[in-house]
Order: sequence, then C-alpha cells, then structure tokens
Amino acid sequence: MAEMLLEAADLHTYYGLSHILRGANFAVSGGETVGLMGRNSMGKTTLLRSMLGHVKPRSGTVRVRGEPMTGAAPYRVARQGIAYVPEGRGIFPNLTVKENLLMPARAGLDGKREWTYDRVLSTFPRLAERLSNGGGQLSGGEQQMLTIGRALMTNPDLLILDEATEGLAPLIAREIWRIISEIRKSGIATIIVDKNYRAVAGIADRAVVLVKGRIVFDGAAETLIKSRETMQQHLGV
Repeated sequence: MAEMLLEAADLHTYYGLSHILRGANFAVSGGETVGLMGRNSMGKTTLLRSMLGHVKPRSGTVRVRGEPMTGAAPYRVARQGIAYVPEGRGIFPNLTVKENLLMPARAGLDGKREWTYDRVLSTFPRLAERLSNGGGQLSGGEQQMLTIGRALMTNPDLLILDEATEGLAPLIAREIWRIISEIRKSGIATIIVDKNYRAVAGIADRAVVLVKGRIVFDGAAETLIKSRETMQQHLGV
C-alpha cells in the first residue's frame, strides 16, 4: 500500500472574519495524481496553503507522512519531500535560469537524485537555450517551466501545481501538460489545480471538487467526467 504523503482532516481556515475552509478533508498518497477542482474563490489555494504551512488553520489536522504538521513552518513541510509551484510562479528574477535551477538542488529523502540538472534541461529544452538569461527576462511559459524545473531539482515525492497553465498561450499550455504527464510517469505524486478541468481529469487518477470550502466530490477522475450533472453543477462545464 502506498504511503500517505499529505492529509488534511476537518480543516477550518479563516482570513480575518471570512470562513474559507469549512471542514475540508483531503489526502494524496505516494505516486497518486489528484486533480483539485472548483470554481474561483472556492478555497482551493487556501486548502493547499493550509496544508503547506503558509496559512494556519483555526481547527483541524494536517499530517505529512503520518506525522502531525498542523500549522508547521513551510520549510518543515518542504523538507518532507513536498515541492510547491505556486500561482504566480515565484521565480527569482535577478538570478539566471541556471542559478534558479541549481540553487535548490538536493537529493530526495531517500538520498536519490533522479532529477538532475541535465535531466531537467532535457525535459525543458527551452530552458537549455536560455541558461544565462535572468528569470525576469523569460516569457510566461518559460517562467512556468523554470518554476516546475526548480521544484523537480529538489527531487520531491509530491509536486503541487497551483494554476499550472494560467494565462499561457494554448501551444505553451499543451507543452506544460506534456511535461506534467512525464512527471506523473516518473512516479512523483502530483496535486494539480487548473481551470482546464477536462485536461486535469484526463491526467489525474482522482478528482476532488471543492465548493465554498467543502468537498462535494472525491472519486475517480473518470467518474467525474462521465457525470455531466456534477460537472455542470459544481464546475460550470
């Protein structure tokens, strides 16, 4: 049985007086790809940030590899083999592409370095052509590739992608989906948030739908796609 990498139980998270997460439950196990779906402002990013230590839940429990980590500092969660590609990318604009990739490089928790500098560049050939460029000089699509590549340099067991193709041209978005598929095949567990629900469901093992801070669907991605009523009611597609 695959190890449970990240779990959230009955999470309630607030921003000021605004009650965002309302008893959310979520889990992802080793090697699993989960699509986290929902319309805008339904709590998807808040759920991710609550599990990763960026926001402290008011109540509920977060476990990483079975250990209690509710409200733990983000670096402690990251050190457990979890890499986060946030919406907005968060690259270092004043560092070169090469520096952005090499700075976080480290072995995984098992000591292996399956994602090396050379492997990342072979996966993202566009980056290999721009190694001396500053991060701020890249296009949006190239920045997204750099952010994903940088996360892979930590050799994570779980990669979290928040709005992986947001604002990208269709051709570049297709390239990102191809890369995500490669990552999935490599055995890394993945949580994907993206507005292209059908693309997410097409690559995910399981789909989780969030509505106003509550989980309303948690099951096989294929089952969600076949349920037109659920898709229309909760995702508007």
